[in-house]
Amino acid sequence: MKMTNGGFSILRQKFGSLSQSQVDGINYIVTAIDQDKSISYPQAAYMLATTWHETNRTMQPVKEFGSDLYLRSKPYYPYIGYGYVQLTWEPNYRKVGKKLGLDLLNDPELALKPDVAVKIMIQGMKEGWFTGKKLSDYIYQSKKDYISARRIINGTDKAKLIAGYAETFEKALRSW
Repeated sequence: MKMTNGGFSILRQKFGSLSQSQVDGINYIVTAIDQDKSISYPQAAYMLATTWHETNRTMQPVKEFGSDLYLRSKPYYPYIGYGYVQLTWEPNYRKVGKKLGLDLLNDPELALKPDVAVKIMIQGMKEGWFTGKKLSDYIYQSKKDYISARRIINGTDKAKLIAGYAETFEKALRSW
């Protein structure tokens, strides 16, 4: 699986111009996804759509948006959102850190490293690390429920919007 020039053309038609950083981010994520041959095109598309949304279209690991004062006011500070899928809360950093063999509790900003962020996103979405819901609950061979798949990350917040992104990413991934 890879994003071809034709695939990038589809993304540009739908989303507008893409920066080199966005292109690099998409290629990095698709390459990482491709290492796991059990991930289908629709599942990969949903991962990309989630990343597109959660990173505010940067396709790079990001820190939760807000001023330092605002972030410090969060009940989950210092375990604020980092990465492609905005990992938050101390119990999640503890659990994910154990699963990956990393000390995310003492260094939550490790989730900003692309190699760490992509593992958190791929394994977390596949195995249901965030909400107990996993990709295969909503997207498998005979079923593709992009709207309900939002429950993997964050309830139903922006579910239809992200489902639309997933349709675009799937079309792009399948393009030659």
